[in-house]
Amino acid sequence: MSHSARTVEYELARVLLVDDDLASRLTLKTVLEAGGYNVDSAASAAEAVGKLNEGQYELVLSDLQMESPEAGLKVLAHARMMEYKPAMALITTYQNSKPSPAQQRRNSMLIKPEDIPGLLGKVADLIAERATRRLERQLRLASA
Repeated sequence: MSHSARTVEYELARVLLVDDDLASRLTLKTVLEAGGYNVDSAASAAEAVGKLNEGQYELVLSDLQMESPEAGLKVLAHARMMEYKPAMALITTYQNSKPSPAQQRRNSMLIKPEDIPGLLGKVADLIAERATRRLERQLRLASA
């Protein structure tokens, strides 16, 4: 019997999840992995910066408030400097609370804990938008 059939390995999109709240981090990590993503997590902005420098991610999801009120913005600012240009968004889990102005930014996702399909849809959209931007950049470079 011939074993000529090739094994196809699928590369899962890598997501860096940054949240200092253990319960939120574990819940979101589980949901994202169940949705088919390869998830690394970090509990602080400093840990996230280290992971951004070590690996490449298609998407960075960061809580806004961690060790400082705007630690999440520091994570996204560092991610923005990475040559591999990950998609990025602030995440805020909330129940019956109104989003703050910082949470209403264009690149933020307000996640209701019960809205798992909505979360996975937003994550897929962010990764697809990143892929489109990368392709457009490659086409511009090729035609220059």
